[in-house]
Amino acid sequence: MLNKSPWFWVPTLYFAEGIPYFIVNVISVTMFKRLGMSNGDLAMYTSLLYLPWVIKPLWSPFVDVIRTKRWWILLMQLICTAGFAALALSVSPDAFGLTLVIFYIIAFASATHDIAADGFYMLALDQKRQSVFVGIRSTFYRIASVFGQGVIVVLAGLLEERSGNIPHAWSMTLLICAALFALVTLWHWRFLPKVEGDSPAEPANDGRGPEQFSRPSAGTPGGAGRIFREFGRAWKTFFQKPGVWLAIVFMLLYRLPEAFSVKMLTPFLLDPADQGGLGLTTAQSGLVYGTVGVIALTVGGILGGLFAARQGLKKSMWPMSMALALPCAVYLYMALVQPSQLWIIYLCVALDQFGYGFGFTAYMLYMMQFSEGEFKTSHYAICTAFMALSMMLPGLFAGWMQEALGYVGFFIIVMVCCLATVCVTFFARQRCSS
Repeated sequence: MLNKSPWFWVPTLYFAEGIPYFIVNVISVTMFKRLGMSNGDLAMYTSLLYLPWVIKPLWSPFVDVIRTKRWWILLMQLICTAGFAALALSVSPDAFGLTLVIFYIIAFASATHDIAADGFYMLALDQKRQSVFVGIRSTFYRIASVFGQGVIVVLAGLLEERSGNIPHAWSMTLLICAALFALVTLWHWRFLPKVEGDSPAEPANDGRGPEQFSRPSAGTPGGAGRIFREFGRAWKTFFQKPGVWLAIVFMLLYRLPEAFSVKMLTPFLLDPADQGGLGLTTAQSGLVYGTVGVIALTVGGILGGLFAARQGLKKSMWPMSMALALPCAVYLYMALVQPSQLWIIYLCVALDQFGYGFGFTAYMLYMMQFSEGEFKTSHYAICTAFMALSMMLPGLFAGWMQEALGYVGFFIIVMVCCLATVCVTFFARQRCSS
């Protein structure tokens, strides 16, 4: 490996991993809402944008077989840059179809970038430095979250207020995103190291297990075929694990209240009071949900990790499941009261996001525990696919439910969904080892 410090590329790599994800899955909701899309269509179309993260385990072997991880990272960042620029040129209430197609292209590029970036991180750093920088990568992914959900939305809101032209404001915002991502891509072209072991992989037949990989030697036949055979075995053995169907149900239903509500939170903040919303501006919604909310989410996640480390997963699951489910009541409260004081809205959103961050820790630890054993990495990737699916499926119907029931009726249904969290926690907890 070229002698380049990880400080030159680890922070920027994980910042670059986060930005497209949040633009696709969060910014799209706010932008389509401001351009006049109905809540039903908005929730359905933006929920389908989760699809690349649901199915990304299906094409992850190609990232191993074709070219280098560094090549994939740079190519996907280039595609994302071009995608943001294309979005900027296509923003219009009359071009929703074209805009969605571009969002899908960015989504597939972002999901592929995730595969390559995580693989490159493990190749470029030894285990000691991986441990040192795991907190750094997580921190800069969170910074990307604040930037993507907060700063970008606030910027778009300020441009809306200044220009009075919503499509133009979002076009300018996305052009700025494209310019920023172009700079990140150039930075990585210059500073992302060329790693000696970063070449198309083949499984090593050395008795260490199916997930050990070595670099191919010249003329070695069948490397790609063996990768795909092992890939098939990973899927087969996943569905042969004890308690797999309970685990799948847990992964799909544990976050059901959040899965229904998440696509409707931004419309709820933006819709005027006579439509049941809170009537915030675009900039205010960015500050509330994308900044204060993300900070509370991060603090909740950190404290959740410390709590679980002390108590163990089995003892932690009940308090964490309650922390994830019950704070959704703040949105029912706000739908009933429609507070005009911003500090009340900030406090309610912070409480919900703190609880979600705290409770989500149990979800992640459960997936890690379930993935233990042969094909640990592949099985965890499959779990993350179910994690994305758990957010996509309820989101498809959330907007239509809200339009039919109003915000008060919708958030009552969200509270009823807390029963699903309680039920799956009860059964899953019995199978936890500690």
